[in-house]
Amino acid sequence: MHRFVRVASFLGVLTYAFGPTASAAEPVTLDNAVAPSANQSDEPIAKVFSVHQAAHFLDSASLNWQKKRKCMTCHTNYAYLYARPTISADVSAHAEVRKFAEQLVTVRWKEKGPRWDAEVVATAAALAFNDSATTGELHETTREALDKMWTVQQEDGGWSWLKCGWPPMESDDHYGVTLAAIAVGVAPDGYAQTEAAQAGLKKLRAYLKNNPPPTLHHRAMLLWASSYVDGLMTKEEQRNCVEELLELQKADGGWALATLGDWERADNKQQDLKTSDGYGTGFVIYALRKAGTAADSPAIQRGIQWLKKNQRESGRWFTRSLNKDSKHYISHAGTAMAIMALASCDELP
Repeated sequence: MHRFVRVASFLGVLTYAFGPTASAAEPVTLDNAVAPSANQSDEPIAKVFSVHQAAHFLDSASLNWQKKRKCMTCHTNYAYLYARPTISADVSAHAEVRKFAEQLVTVRWKEKGPRWDAEVVATAAALAFNDSATTGELHETTREALDKMWTVQQEDGGWSWLKCGWPPMESDDHYGVTLAAIAVGVAPDGYAQTEAAQAGLKKLRAYLKNNPPPTLHHRAMLLWASSYVDGLMTKEEQRNCVEELLELQKADGGWALATLGDWERADNKQQDLKTSDGYGTGFVIYALRKAGTAADSPAIQRGIQWLKKNQRESGRWFTRSLNKDSKHYISHAGTAMAIMALASCDELP
């Protein structure tokens, strides 16, 4: 009896520290999804890089967020729709998150309207990117979301964005503009050439002309968008952005998200400008690859090695919040970006 209690207690500690022990070997579904362990900087580094563990973490974090929060967020399930197909889209978890995003368009928006204009842009972008990564065809619901996006575009060409103090995604209007540009550019079936898209892009370009990116992060977003849409950056601006990103690479091969902007924290602590992290490294590698930097270039290869050596035991890549030291949900997006970076260099088995 005492032996059983000790074993049960030990399993409970494992569950608290790393999440449920049984589910790691099973496909994650909406029914069995549970929250991963908290995003912590002191979580041990994995002994070996594992795509399976990364997928399990992404599935668990996204489905649990969907089940508990009943919403989509840039740092978790929107990011998931970008990254999960690079591993495999043929899983229940992906189908559930995709279905949930579609239902925002087909059910919630029709019955209650979008929660925010930002929800329209973020949903359109995630669905469009997901279409391009899966079927390669523009889904009817995606087209509906993209068309809806232009109806909430402001006269200056931008969108009213969430300013929750959660950078880099929910703190200023400029992020929404670059995300909209990515949505239009990546959408399959020539959506960018439609009348609605052309009119919207004209206003979007005017916004960008009048509102330079406030941070290097947003210039890198624009670099990503310019791989799809002409006229967003000059060749010189693209080269300068690439050079700035390369100059910020750390000695260990990674990048630190906090070095890509000058964001102030809500907890009055200092940003960590020294430590490489999952979002910074994954995002920069992906942006550089979209700008044409070769996968076998020394800088990219050093970054790839950092990602492979710094995955945590849970499958995630930790990234410290730019706002305050509590939930560190940016680690979810950091894990998505890490996977996208690896896939962009053909480094996923």
